[in-house]
Amino acid sequence: MGQDRDLDTDLAAGITPSLTRRSLLRTALASGVTVSVAGASPVVAFGRELERRGGVPESDPEPQSRQRDALASLQQQASLSRELARWVADLRYEDLPAAVVDRAKGVTLQALASVLLGSESGRGQQSVDLITEEETGVRNGATIMVHGTKVTKSGAAYANAAMLGAGGKWDTFRMLTHPGTSIIPCAFVAAESAGASGRDFLTGIAAAYEVMNRMSADYVPTMIARGFHPSMVFGTFGGAVAAAKILGLTEGQVHETISLCVALTIGGRGIREHGSARNAMLAVALARQRAGGGGNSRVLEGDGGFYWAYAGNNEGQLTYSFVGETQTSLNRITANLGEDWLFLETLYRIYSTAGYNIAHVDVTAQLCEEYDIRYEDVDRVEAVVNWLETQYPSPAFPTRREDLVVEPTPGSTRYYTAYGVVQRGFPLLGPRGAADPPEVLDLMRRVKIIPSTTMPLFAPRITIFTKDGRSYTKQGTGQEFIWDFEEEVRRIRGVVDGIPIPAAQFEEMISTCRDLDRQARADRLVQLTLSV
Repeated sequence: MGQDRDLDTDLAAGITPSLTRRSLLRTALASGVTVSVAGASPVVAFGRELERRGGVPESDPEPQSRQRDALASLQQQASLSRELARWVADLRYEDLPAAVVDRAKGVTLQALASVLLGSESGRGQQSVDLITEEETGVRNGATIMVHGTKVTKSGAAYANAAMLGAGGKWDTFRMLTHPGTSIIPCAFVAAESAGASGRDFLTGIAAAYEVMNRMSADYVPTMIARGFHPSMVFGTFGGAVAAAKILGLTEGQVHETISLCVALTIGGRGIREHGSARNAMLAVALARQRAGGGGNSRVLEGDGGFYWAYAGNNEGQLTYSFVGETQTSLNRITANLGEDWLFLETLYRIYSTAGYNIAHVDVTAQLCEEYDIRYEDVDRVEAVVNWLETQYPSPAFPTRREDLVVEPTPGSTRYYTAYGVVQRGFPLLGPRGAADPPEVLDLMRRVKIIPSTTMPLFAPRITIFTKDGRSYTKQGTGQEFIWDFEEEVRRIRGVVDGIPIPAAQFEEMISTCRDLDRQARADRLVQLTLSV
């Protein structure tokens, strides 16, 4: 029953110490965290500003020599975009591990539930109205879910992604990317257009998640620190890969699609992943018609390419990192591709709140269940968390400081921790206009958030101090929201009171997702979103 009562000494001093990858892995393993060796696993959040390379004139022969060596090395390596394109084009349903198929079904079901919820929101309806006003009457387009209107393929992807986003039931990878919000809408547009089978649909989903997660894994904190939201930037690639695979594009066309995504990526804050979905479909359309110029082989890793622009360099230097190093390698993106699946590290964001809050509900609730702790017994609560979770979206320009001693408000991390104690859970559809329990509003003032450089991502260590002088601690693993399809069914069924289709129709949607690998057409699920 250990607890941390104060800020880490190093953080309090404004220092982020240099830790070795081995020591960080050891810390995570001691906490019971399952560590993946693929790419960059979110074992520990840690960051420090990179040292600037000042004082060396451009004419100095030493940096010029290094640049020549780096260029020669780059030319000898296989192109990232071509490696990814080759893997995507060659991937078959039979290559997918059972766990990957199961997860693809689960994220599909969660996305559909979110579309149904989002269709009832003002923001979702606004996006649908925008597209239908501009595009109604298209002959060979795709369907806007729930409404049934036919529009252009990119318009349908935009509207469906907007409803999905408005519904709040997303997934999350490395805290700031939400792959399904762009991948699933694009996949359904492509499946409807091609008459794709359930197996082809699931293969496209798996390919897209894996490519998007690998491209983003090491770069999320660095990219957001530069002002680009990684979910929108990488979402264009995810949506495009899903559509390209389901439409049966060749290796060359997939490569061209990836190249076009570089030209079409967006990082603004006004348009979220629905903009990425629309651009993804445009990239696929251009590549399919061979109208994109063939694509640059070094468009991702070359000088002036994608990582050069969005990460600030193409040498793997990171400003902030989810691992204990500020140096990575672009080679990690394709290392063990098809063997180690980063897709399986994607979490279900089952509660409609910032992803770093969700574990505070469940871990705290489980602790109270285990020791029969009730609100009346609690003196105070402490939560030790990954320090990047306390400075959203980035330490470079935090808009929320969950660790500061200010008056907590509903929606803060302290609010969700208190909810876990008082209610031992959180409503799947949110409060829905109901007043917050007064016990939650009282207890959240006695919750302290403690940032740590050695805490796994989305894995708070909750300590409850009771009025009798005892304390009880539970360490999150960061994997509480990774589960199989049947658990997703159990958790997501609670949305039925907030969606515009009957419960029986939603159950049919669940059954269709469960048997998607045996469905002749994946777009049967699109039809099941329509009101009867």
